[in-house]
Amino acid sequence: MTRQGSGLRTALVVEVPEVEPAVGDIRRDLDPMAGRGVPPHVTVLFPFVPLDELDTTIVARLESVFRQAAPFEHCFVGTRWFGDDVLWLASDADVQLRGLTDLVVVEFPACQPYGGEHAEVVPHLTIADHAPLDAMRFAAAEVGPRLPICVVTTSISLLAERPSGDWTMERRFDLGRCAAQPVDPLVD
Repeated sequence: MTRQGSGLRTALVVEVPEVEPAVGDIRRDLDPMAGRGVPPHVTVLFPFVPLDELDTTIVARLESVFRQAAPFEHCFVGTRWFGDDVLWLASDADVQLRGLTDLVVVEFPACQPYGGEHAEVVPHLTIADHAPLDAMRFAAAEVGPRLPICVVTTSISLLAERPSGDWTMERRFDLGRCAAQPVDPLVD
């Protein structure tokens, strides 16, 4: 991941704590982002607005965007791969998850998914990233019997990078409702 300008990065994600019993240990061992405070998640939009540019106007715009989407139930139904580099969980709500990304990109067209690096955005929950291939194959075999894992998505989280490289959750936006839930004050 590359830095946006001089500001610290942010991301909009669907947190999925329900997968922790099935993939938590694997993520801690095989996904470097897990050790930096990034919870199990499906990315809605990364990179988003740099942390030092977030303000009440942007927060209000996000509240409005996410009011347009209804909560939805979905299941993580299988493991998939991006080449031999990334092992991930696939959700059966591909359309709804892509729809969340589309809503944000329409409102914030300067923020393209993954900086425009990928022609197609594939909603996924990473469980292993650039780890030894044998370890990732073993992980895939371990996780398969633990699926499906069904969840209800009711909110989107705004994660923010810290100078240490760790990530924290800054704010949560309820789907189909009107108010953001602050966790910590935004850094000015």
